[in-house]
Amino acid sequence: MPSTSDLAATLAHDQAVGRLRESYERIPQGDPVRLAKRSSNLFRPRTELERPGLDVSKLTGVISVDPAARTADVQGMCTYEDLVAATLPYGLTPMVVPQLKTITLGGAVTGLGIESSSFRAGLPHESVLELDILTGAGDLVTARPDGEHADLFRMFPNSYGTLGYATRLRIELDKISPYVALRHVRLGLDELAPAIDEIVASGTYDGEPVHFVDGVVFSPAEAYLTLGRNSDAAISTSDYTGQQIYYRSIQQRQQDFLTAHDYLWRWDTDWFWCSAAFGAQQPVVRRLWPKRWRRSDVFHKIVGFENRHQVAARIARRRGQPDRERVVQDVEIPVERLADFLRWFDLNVGMRPVWLCPLRLRGSAEWPLYPLKPGETYVNVGFWGTVPIAPGAADGDVNRRIEAAVTEFGGHKSLYSDAYYDRETFDRLYNVPALTEVKKRYDPNARLTGLYEKAVTRR
Repeated sequence: MPSTSDLAATLAHDQAVGRLRESYERIPQGDPVRLAKRSSNLFRPRTELERPGLDVSKLTGVISVDPAARTADVQGMCTYEDLVAATLPYGLTPMVVPQLKTITLGGAVTGLGIESSSFRAGLPHESVLELDILTGAGDLVTARPDGEHADLFRMFPNSYGTLGYATRLRIELDKISPYVALRHVRLGLDELAPAIDEIVASGTYDGEPVHFVDGVVFSPAEAYLTLGRNSDAAISTSDYTGQQIYYRSIQQRQQDFLTAHDYLWRWDTDWFWCSAAFGAQQPVVRRLWPKRWRRSDVFHKIVGFENRHQVAARIARRRGQPDRERVVQDVEIPVERLADFLRWFDLNVGMRPVWLCPLRLRGSAEWPLYPLKPGETYVNVGFWGTVPIAPGAADGDVNRRIEAAVTEFGGHKSLYSDAYYDRETFDRLYNVPALTEVKKRYDPNARLTGLYEKAVTRR
């Protein structure tokens, strides 16, 4: 029998959905439908609209957690920070917890999310049992793997709001121990793929269990896999929310212990390593920078301010420095091509370090809009920063070369940041014809912006 708190949460959710539907009705016929949402973890600027949007302000919580069934009912705009806070007291966590606290569950499902459990747990949308979606037509439907709206269920991942917005998701949860024991294993580039294959096949490495795996390449001569193991006890735990910096510890120590909470958010404090761009890794600055503001969403807001006002860019031009191109991408590369891609990337782009995260689909079926092959292992390669624009080159040229190389290496690129594909190539890589057919059913009047228009033309 539901508890009083669960009943109250369900009532509050129903009221929030009512507000959402009322806001939909207020949008003039023929106007595009978008979220009235101030924050985002996307890295592509979008055209600002001075029109009313969908009110999702009350769809930000956890409705209920069922520890026995290991499931949770969650509102679409709930951040993973709040979701983990609700599940961790039960020794449970989402199957995949993306690295940054303010990524929302709905965003990770309609976009893509990944983390160190993805080699065994796949991607966030694979742990969704059902979800309620407000479609472009204004209907609220419940989509499941089978049944009337199975087409919407399969097409929703990587649709980025082109079919609708999730208001509620029921997801599977995974067990997690109070602590995570870490091993930082240094490997050569050609040793990465065999090690990853061993971990995927056996769930072990050198005879020890592996429950989490990601890695960092600091240079072609210095690469690491970090192997995590659930642990009920710890000798002592490290704290990387203060003066110590997590990614540097990978080079400095072979073993480590973190609480489960600190492990899940180990990358958030310094936005992987990108906090260095704001001086937040300088010891004096770090001591003065309040701990509560040393987190990814604060850094993202600083970047947003710079994108709008170009303060740093104008100062650099006055100093005679070249303009810089934003290169913020995550790409999936087949594991057998990983070493070759990393060498190409270092030679042609030169950004260091880069992040590695192995993944495999959990199930046997492909997801239409992000066609990774079932049964194959990929490695997410993440790189985030800027590069100088060479004389005679245009902004976007480096990203275009990366896009071409990813395709040549048999990989695929996430769409949360800048994309430069031509329409024909984009439609082929992201299966837009299949999306268009489903969109005819759920958004017949094209109220929701198309995928190419969002990802490439930044509408």
